[in-house]
Amino acid sequence: MPFEPGQIISRRYRRAARYTWAQPMRVISDDEAGLLLWHPAGSDFARLTDADGNTQHELPVDEMRDPELVLGTWQDYDILVLMPPGASHSVWWFFSDGEFDSWYVNLEDPYVRLPDGVDTADLVLDIVVDPQRRWEWKDVDEFNQRIGNPLYFDAEQAELIRAEGARLVKLIEAGDFPFDGTHTDFRPDPSWPVLRLPTPLRLR
Repeated sequence: MPFEPGQIISRRYRRAARYTWAQPMRVISDDEAGLLLWHPAGSDFARLTDADGNTQHELPVDEMRDPELVLGTWQDYDILVLMPPGASHSVWWFFSDGEFDSWYVNLEDPYVRLPDGVDTADLVLDIVVDPQRRWEWKDVDEFNQRIGNPLYFDAEQAELIRAEGARLVKLIEAGDFPFDGTHTDFRPDPSWPVLRLPTPLRLR
């Protein structure tokens, strides 16, 4: 069943049997183009953090000491996130002071729909795109360091992830959807509040 516009759901990342990230998101639409979600600055998010303050950017999950989800506040940018059905990526629109700032391509597993939200797995490699569609890879070193870790991906899977990124780069350079100006004029209802995760967090 599709989610209803205005419904608040959770967008989560998993790594093996553990949640590593969670954000509350407002559903804008849920149709053949994908699941379109809104998350304003000032809202909650939770990130897996270990006892030494490391996140997954510093260490793979299996090397983190006593990791747990730590609640934080999303800063600086409002984001609109499109999760196309069956796709190994999501596309984010970043807004600053109500104006479109940039795109972000997050490579991730196709999402699994659950009653209260969607689960996916982050694939580490990302693409940052400015309004002129100049782009660059992000987290390349971290991605390369995870290859071969059984909790992440092997060399063959890594090539498929890179290929998905390269496919998106072609869309970026051509100015094709979703990099054609769609949603860059999005404006939220000013009455929408910031979004909160339940506390205490019960994601394991």
